[in-house]
Amino acid sequence: MAFKMDSPICTCNTPIYERNLEPGVMGEANNNGTILVNKNLSPLEKQKVVDHEMVHIDQMERGDLDYDNNNVYWKGKKYPRSTMVEGEKNLPWEKEAYENS
Repeated sequence: MAFKMDSPICTCNTPIYERNLEPGVMGEANNNGTILVNKNLSPLEKQKVVDHEMVHIDQMERGDLDYDNNNVYWKGKKYPRSTMVEGEKNLPWEKEAYENS
């Protein structure tokens, strides 16, 4: 199956958009149900990022994960963004995403 990102596509009702993202950021799952993917990735990398970010979308739909500008909320616990390196594999929501993508 081809992975084409010329325009917004939907995977399981999740719109996916290619964008210029911050250096080092490959993708983002948004709490509005969309996924942003770094447009400079190869098609294989894009698919891996979408798979990973879909886990975060599922986490948000389950009510386990949420965030705002200052914090990430995982299963009722608040994690200040100022004290973490986002995307680190040891964060509980990232651990699940890395294990299931």
